[in-house]
Amino acid sequence: MSSVPIEQKSYEMPPPEGFTVTLFITVADIERSARFYEKVFGGRILSLGDSKGASGHIQIANTWLIVNVGGGPTPDKPSVTLSVPADPDKVNSFMNIRVADIQACYKLWKSRGAEFITEPIPKYGETRCYIRDPDGYIIEVGQTT
Repeated sequence: MSSVPIEQKSYEMPPPEGFTVTLFITVADIERSARFYEKVFGGRILSLGDSKGASGHIQIANTWLIVNVGGGPTPDKPSVTLSVPADPDKVNSFMNIRVADIQACYKLWKSRGAEFITEPIPKYGETRCYIRDPDGYIIEVGQTT
């Protein structure tokens, strides 16, 4: 099997036109989560938040991840409370990463400390596996076959 480079390209935020979708996750520790995404996926930490409650921001490939600690309702979301997953085995959403070479990513990201639930497994016309982040979120890594 040939090796496929796993490198970052240059992307802009905010975008010069149109819009960009980012993912927000509630975390127990902003810096711990930011360092995980930096180390495992080569993310670029743009900010680690501040003591006033600002969120952390990480650029990962062509997307941005916003991380912040949980909290109660705010004026713009008066009935919503944010918290880390209570049970990491019960999820209702997850990040999905599509890769060119899943075996290369598996080896690289595992060497960087990623905790995979299983090795890559063929399923439904693709090969995939899942990583758990420090707060228990799962991240699907898949390659179309």
